[in-house]
Amino acid sequence: MKKAACSTNCTDPAIPAKIPPEVLEPLMTIGGLEGLSSLTMPRDVIIKNVSLFKALSDPFRIKILSMLSVQPLCVCIIRELLEISDTRLSYHLKKLSSMGLIEGTSQGNWIIYELTDLGVKALSLCSEEKKTKGKR
Repeated sequence: MKKAACSTNCTDPAIPAKIPPEVLEPLMTIGGLEGLSSLTMPRDVIIKNVSLFKALSDPFRIKILSMLSVQPLCVCIIRELLEISDTRLSYHLKKLSSMGLIEGTSQGNWIIYELTDLGVKALSLCSEEKKTKGKR
């Protein structure tokens, strides 16, 4: 890769002396490192996203989201399909619920779970079919 010295237009001392021009020129048009920093996600949003991806990092939780994408379900059906204990299922449902991916509604003795809008969006990240620009 070609290395280029920081041009004379580069007045940001935090920018390394040698960086490729295809990085330097656009960087300078947005205000250097300070400009780049102001355009990136704030720390609190990053932390929230990390928590969201942690909630999505378990196969049982992805399976729960997938099942709820078909229809709202009660705990007994989810437990039966996952073949896990009540305690484990409760843990996973709480993780998904606390992140706003699912919500449960009491109906008599039953709690019916369904995906939230965020849950639908999150599940779309996990889709088995990845669409590539211009390809099918």
